[in-house]
Amino acid sequence: MNKTQLVDIVQTKLPIPATKKLAEDALNAVLESIREAVKTDKVQLVGFGTFEMKTRAARTGRNPQTGEAMKIAASATLAFKPSSSFKTVIKPAKKTCAKRSCKKK
Repeated sequence: MNKTQLVDIVQTKLPIPATKKLAEDALNAVLESIREAVKTDKVQLVGFGTFEMKTRAARTGRNPQTGEAMKIAASATLAFKPSSSFKTVIKPAKKTCAKRSCKKK
């Protein structure tokens, strides 16, 4: 799914008759708010997940071609942890079976 398709879906889900421009503005406002907030704080969307900036310390690595040691600079990265309800959409819970049907024969 790309952004245009997401805008179309948002347009159909808005409670008022909305134009494509209004839906795109709403989506852009949400995304921009997340971008700005995650710079300084953790962004937690209940039922969806948590966005958080994490820092990686500087370390020593190896050049895979030459095997030579090299310094890798510290960096910041964005981490996303899906909520438990979002995880069940991706990977449904295992089915449990009745006691009699699970018996080994």
